[in-house]
Order: sequence, then structure tokens, then C-alpha cells
Amino acid sequence: MSQVDAPQGRTWAGSSRSPRSRTLRSVATLTSAVLAVTVLAGCSSDEDADGAPAAAQDNAPTARSLVDDGGTLRWAVDALPATFNAFQADADATTNRVAGAALPALHTLDERGRPRLNPDYLETAEVVETEPRQVVLYKLNQQAVWSDGREIGAADFVAQWRALSGRDTAYWTARNAGYERIEKIEKGKNDLEVRVTFAKPYADWRSLFTPLYPKQVMGSPNSFNDGARTTLKVTAGPFLLRAVDRKTGDLTLARNPRWWGKPAKLDSLVLRAVPRADREAALAGGKLDLAEIDRSTAERIALALKDADAGRSGAQAAQLHGPGSAITPGKALGSWALAHGADEELASEVKAARAENKAAAARYAAAQDTLAGYVVRKSLEPSYTQLSLNGESGPLADERVRRAVARAIDRRELAESVLKPLGLPSDPPGSHLALAGQAAYADSSDALGDQDTKEARALLADAGWVPGGAQKKPAGTKAGSEAGTKAKAAEEADSKKKAEKSDTASDDGLYIVGDDKPGELPAAPRIGPGGPETGTRVLAPAPAAARQSAALLARAEALDTGARAAAGPGNAKPDKGVAGAYAPLGSAAPAAVPAASQALGKDGKALSLRFVLPSGPGSETLRSVGDRIVRMLDAVGIRTEITKVSDESFFKDHIASGDYDLALYSWPASAFPATDARPIFAKPEAASDGSLLVEQNYSRVGTDRIDQLFDQAAGTLDEEEAGDLIRQADARIWAAAGSIPLYQRPQLVAARQDVVNAGAWGFAAPQYQDIGFKKSETTKGSPSNR
Repeated sequence: MSQVDAPQGRTWAGSSRSPRSRTLRSVATLTSAVLAVTVLAGCSSDEDADGAPAAAQDNAPTARSLVDDGGTLRWAVDALPATFNAFQADADATTNRVAGAALPALHTLDERGRPRLNPDYLETAEVVETEPRQVVLYKLNQQAVWSDGREIGAADFVAQWRALSGRDTAYWTARNAGYERIEKIEKGKNDLEVRVTFAKPYADWRSLFTPLYPKQVMGSPNSFNDGARTTLKVTAGPFLLRAVDRKTGDLTLARNPRWWGKPAKLDSLVLRAVPRADREAALAGGKLDLAEIDRSTAERIALALKDADAGRSGAQAAQLHGPGSAITPGKALGSWALAHGADEELASEVKAARAENKAAAARYAAAQDTLAGYVVRKSLEPSYTQLSLNGESGPLADERVRRAVARAIDRRELAESVLKPLGLPSDPPGSHLALAGQAAYADSSDALGDQDTKEARALLADAGWVPGGAQKKPAGTKAGSEAGTKAKAAEEADSKKKAEKSDTASDDGLYIVGDDKPGELPAAPRIGPGGPETGTRVLAPAPAAARQSAALLARAEALDTGARAAAGPGNAKPDKGVAGAYAPLGSAAPAAVPAASQALGKDGKALSLRFVLPSGPGSETLRSVGDRIVRMLDAVGIRTEITKVSDESFFKDHIASGDYDLALYSWPASAFPATDARPIFAKPEAASDGSLLVEQNYSRVGTDRIDQLFDQAAGTLDEEEAGDLIRQADARIWAAAGSIPLYQRPQLVAARQDVVNAGAWGFAAPQYQDIGFKKSETTKGSPSNR
């Protein structure tokens, strides 16, 4: 399903050479993702974790003996890669797909997103020393060789470490997380052993050296920067790069003759650049065998299969629900009469229209016949879509307003609107740092609270946003330009003070209101009508923010102190709400007023938030979710100003630059959250020029304590402790209310019915050598002529 992912790579408002650079690791199973993406198995062990993924894989698993030897599979990608170096800033999902098929991956992800040792390259990999330094010993598969015949060895590890350590700025790297912790790399007892010594402990060491590039690529800045942008001369996977045709948009991977593992079932794998909007037509034309698709294409394939199951041909289906199917016999007769009437000009127009209708019906019929040869495989992507609240300035700089927005939103309704029609599980994610099925997953959303319109209104009232406030001038306002100039200067000073203020380990500065809870939460009221109003205001932090913050952090603090675990069953109190999103005791919600009068204001300014959404094809789901959010916010008096922008400018010109109040985008999952999620939630730092260094924290909301928890999780080798620290960090991220996870993204893949071991993988990395076409009953072991 096409949606907008956060870009993977460094995003800075300041110098790109900062040593603080940390970035989101690309995950091979995502477009990004991914960005995106894609989650928390970085603290994994060989022991099974409790729970299972929210949705199982759907990739037609088939024993290799039942898969044909040979054939070419055509797999859709969004675009051909700008580079084949996965560690450069413009690497994308296709870069990662090529790397997964052609380069060593020392650890790959299983169906739960846990990193697992890859026996094709490693016999063992383990921490053999912890004092005085952490030492990891890799024992390589003795058969592992590069495509030029050279053994994979310590020289390749050393070259990659030096390139990605961040010590030599001549290397144009996009990320170096983990590599900067390495002190030295040396050969072990023999050429098949590699000893990696760390300067300080690193929990996510399994994230390193995947993919592993040959020393020919990593050995010098010139070769790193330019040597792997347009080609991969040396590889070590089941496939190798055969050709790239940028005119046709085809990238061809061929079976690697030097591959020592189970041989690839396919002769070749063609990655074909097909934009999401064009995939239905490409599938209908029989030009693809495998493609991620959106909901509308999935529904079209389902309809074609329904027609086939009912015994209807494409022509019969066209008459039933194709172009012109709504034309009644009477209309058809009238059209025929006009086409043969005395008015020659009108007759010509009608004949042309009739011919086009006939041609369209024929195309539809042919497409239905072809689409009936596909199936839709579906699961949940290892990534989630979130509502980002920009806390740098304006009303959302006040934590109370951010929490009011969060309390106004019914996350379950939004998740169900996206996932239920697809037959997929629709529980909203309870964590920013793990998804269901991960070892470290825990639902920490109670640190903020569920949807509650009354509480949202109370929070807004406590922050000074009240009905009629847009018509009230600030107390003590003076006439003339002098007063306006002073007010503007005061606002700028407050904003600068907020940017420069450091957050303490105890989360001072977070505004949290009273922990006395009302009774059972009332049902959400019916969402009323309303229209957008304009106007925003830069707000300084509440003067008593430190004093008032204690209640909201109580829930998150329980994770730090173990208070939740220590509480005996006899002392347990019913949880009638969540510490962290309630107005102080005695702060009544605004009285009910007609919907037309619910708009809130403060000091003569209306409460209006700029909601930026992508406008391109494939983003329909985001826009639909955005519409629902608008109605939910309207019910509590928050008006929104919708701004739809092109997909190309959405991140560059709006999200990364901070030109928005609210936005929807997705983050990919990571198996190594202590490393990969830290830049997403790191507290922004003030640069010397007054700008903010935000890494990938596009909400610009963070605390020192969250950063500390990430650092502690990355630095402990106790897997249970690391998981606990990650969960503590997540609870505080919820409390800060800069990011609200809404739903795990659906993964819809169209596959030819005979394509096996491919489809919706969920968390897992594809096993490229097993992908192929299922043997038919008539082949009896002979390769199909594909």
C-alpha cells in the first residue's frame, strides 16, 4: 500500500559533519523504509519471545523441491537506484533489495523481526569477552567468497569500519551508528576468524556489517563515494548484478555461479521500475509477476478472481460491471438512433463515443482475464503511520495542547478504517519502538491516555484556549506599534529561551497535569461539523511547567523505578485513566455550546493548526485518515487548515524544514531500536547560528532523559535490561506527545498464482534463492519456459 515514508538518511538543520550524526537504518524488507521504515529485536536472544506478530506472513511458502529451476521473475520497484551503496544518503528501497540479493548479510530478520545469524556467511558470531573491552568473534563460513574468487575476510571488515567510523570526513557516509564504537579489528587464529574489539559496550553489534561490501568499495574515499554508485563489480550473494537499463527501467540480477549456498531457483530476477499509480495497468498487461499494490488494485484483482470463480469471462464481467455496464437498453437504443440520425456532426460524435466505449469494454475484459491470474498476498508491514505534532513553535509548543490533540483522536477508529476493510488486524500500535510480536513490545500508550473529548477540552482550557478567546485581546494590551513591537520581541525571546533550555534527567519542563482521575471514561461524542480558521501563535512554556509535570510522568516513572512491578495485588488501584493527560483538579471543561461556537482562541488568536498532507497518487489513505482526524479535532474546538502538497516537496519542504503543525507519515521498523530509533526521538540541539539540529526528530519534541535511556540501552550487554530501558524510553515518548502512532501499515502484494516463497513477508527478510515458480503437474521437474 503506497503511503509516505520518512526518508532514511541524515536530516540536519546545521552542519552535515556533526559527530552527533545518527540515522535510521534501512530495513531490507521495506521501501524504507523504507524509510521506511519498518522493530525491537535488537535485544533479542535465541529464546522465543512472548506474543506473535499481529499478522502472519503471506508468501506462499513452498519446499524447494516443488519449485521450478529456472525462469525470470519481474518484480516492481518504485525507481531504479541512484546508488548501490546502501550507506549513502540517496540509497533507497531498491538499493536495499539489490544488496539483499547480492551482498553478504551477516544477520537477517526472522518473522518476528529478530536478527538471526546467517549460516551462509557465518558459522558463529558471539561476544567472547566483556572485560576490559567487549570483543565479538566472527567465524566465517569457509566457503564464503566474493564473485572474483577472493575469500571474505578481515580485510573487508576493516575497510568497512574505517569508511563508516566517521573519523574520515572524506567518506560521504549517511550513517555510522555503531561503527564509531569500534576500537580495532584484527584477524583471529586463522583467516576465517575476525575479532572486533569495541571501545565501549554496544548492544546492537548484530546490526553491523550488514550489508558487507568488499574492500574494493570501502577501501578509499573515492571508491566509497563513486565506485558503487552505478555498478557492483564484486558481489557475494545468490545473485549478482548483470545489467541496468535506465531507458527501459529494468535492473537484472542473474544467478551467481560462485554462490556456495543453496542455488537460486530463478535464472534471473528483473527489478522493473513501475510507479505505484501505473501498477494496475502493468499487472493487467501481464508485465509483472510480483508487485506491492494499493487497496484499489487489490480490490480489482479480488473482483477478477470472483468473476473467474463464478465462471464469467472477461467479456461477461465487462457487461456486468465494466465500462458502459450502467447503460440501459433504452439509453443504448437512443445512442444508436443518434449515431444513425440525420445530424451528421452529432452522429459522428456519437459514433466516436460508442467506439471508445466498445474499446474500453474490450480493454476491461482483457484486463479482467489477466488479473484473474494473480492473487493478493497481505500482511502488516514492519512500519507504522503516525501523526506528528511539531512542537517547535506555535500552539503545539505547549505540551498541554499536544496532549489535547492526542486525547481528541480515536486511534482505534482510524486503524479500523484502514485495516478492517482489508481483513487485517486493526489494533493500534502501543509502542513507538516495537511492534506486536517483538520481544521488547509493550503497550505504553497509557502514559498518555485513550480518546476522551472531555479531557481534551479541559487541557485546552487549562492552556488558555477557550471559546470566544479569539475575540479577546490580551490583558494590558497597549495601543500603537510600540506595544506590538514589544509583544513580538517577547515572543521571540521566549522561543529562543525554549530552544536553548536544557532538559534535565528528571524531565523538568514537561507539563503534566493532575493525576486525580475522574470516573469511567465517557463514550466519545458524535463528531460535529466545523470549518477551518487561520492563525497561529508562538507560545512560551508555562511558567509552572516543572511543578505541574509530576503527574503525567508518574506513569512513565513507574517503569524507571519498578514501582509498577513492586505494587502488590492488594495495593492495586483500578486504572480509570492515565496519568499524563488530565487537567488539574478543579479545571472544568468548557460548557457545552453549539458546534458553530466551539472554535477556541486565546489572547485574540484563533486555535488553528496547519495540517500538511501529500497530494500524490497512492496517498489516498493518508488523506482519508487526515479527514477523520480533522473531524475529531473539530469536536474539541481545534480548527485545522489543510494544506495538500506534492509528494516530492512533502518531506523536503515541509516535514524536514518544520513547515507544518500536524502531518501524517510512516516510520519503518528496526531490529535495533537503541541505535536506529534514537535519532528519531533525540532531543533537538541548538546550533551556533540559532537553528535546531533535529537529526530525524521532525516533531522537534524530546528530553534529555529519553536520550539517556537510549544511550543506556545501546551500552548494556544485558538483553533483558536493554529491553526494559527501551520500554521506559517509549513511555516517556508517549508522555511527550510529539508522535502518535495510529496504525501498522498494510502490506498488499500482487503475485502471479504460481509465484512461491514471495509476497507479503512482514518482518522477515526475503530468501532470494528460494523465490521461484511452482512446478506444474505436467512439468515433472522440468524447468518452465518463462
